[in-house]
Amino acid sequence: MTKRAFLLVAAAGVVATAAVADTLVLRSGRRVEGDLISVRGSTIEFADARGSTGHYDRNDVDRIELGSSRYDDNRTGGRPSGLREKVATVDAATAWNDTGVDVRAGMDVYFEAMGKVRWGPDRQDGPAGEGGNRTNPNRPIPGRPGGALIGRIGDSGPFPIGSDRGPIRMRESGRLSLGVNDDYLQDNSGSWRVTIYY
Repeated sequence: MTKRAFLLVAAAGVVATAAVADTLVLRSGRRVEGDLISVRGSTIEFADARGSTGHYDRNDVDRIELGSSRYDDNRTGGRPSGLREKVATVDAATAWNDTGVDVRAGMDVYFEAMGKVRWGPDRQDGPAGEGGNRTNPNRPIPGRPGGALIGRIGDSGPFPIGSDRGPIRMRESGRLSLGVNDDYLQDNSGSWRVTIYY
């Protein structure tokens, strides 16, 4: 099986069940519940439910079933139940704040940001940023509100988050960083407290 075909099979293995964890299904019939870490060449890195990481030869793997997206609106406000959770501090004077969260392409990530930051003289806003439709070509995302919460994966281009609590689908795999949609950080102060659900 080619790498592309294998990844397509893995993506097609998404199941609509109550399970949240990923499942590695070996050709022997053995099933391993946990989290898919990476697929590199012929090696699959997979962490089991106890947190032990194993390396599997792709030839020994039948398929990978990615965790489901079952929603429980009563308990989580629209987020799937059972997601991992990480709290990150986003310092307004730092261009990109490392969250310590690694994401995979195609996964849905939810953000819940609280607080206000100062991002210029007489400018203080929450994660949605300034009101109105103001464009600044020098900002990381020129057509989005100044002072808004933004993210990026690795060194890729930024994406908007703002105060949106709905799912944001990750475009690629890598380390997630958060920042402020502002082109001049030297006069910024304060921070947001952002809870990341992934």
